[in-house]
Amino acid sequence: MEFQQLKAFVARHDNFEIRVIGHAGSRFYQVELEDVEGQRHMLTRAGKPILFRSLDDVYLELKRAGIHRAYLVQQVPHDEVIGRETHYQDPLTSRMPLVF
Repeated sequence: MEFQQLKAFVARHDNFEIRVIGHAGSRFYQVELEDVEGQRHMLTRAGKPILFRSLDDVYLELKRAGIHRAYLVQQVPHDEVIGRETHYQDPLTSRMPLVF
């Protein structure tokens, strides 16, 4: 989902969840939107996922889209090492609220 599409979506809908995904061993973040149907959309630019270098960069971009609440979701490297699925797909057990 491109930034302009995100902005338009936010203006028309109020039942969605924004997740800021932090990747293990990396200082980069991605933004994902999950709509009421359970469809997940990564924030993209020119069709490629956007990687943010800091949470401040994420905050600024989401504020521009009219979003003031999101969830930080961290991948747990321990799960990957022992062969389990990562927890970030289960938003209720691995998310931390962000309000900005």
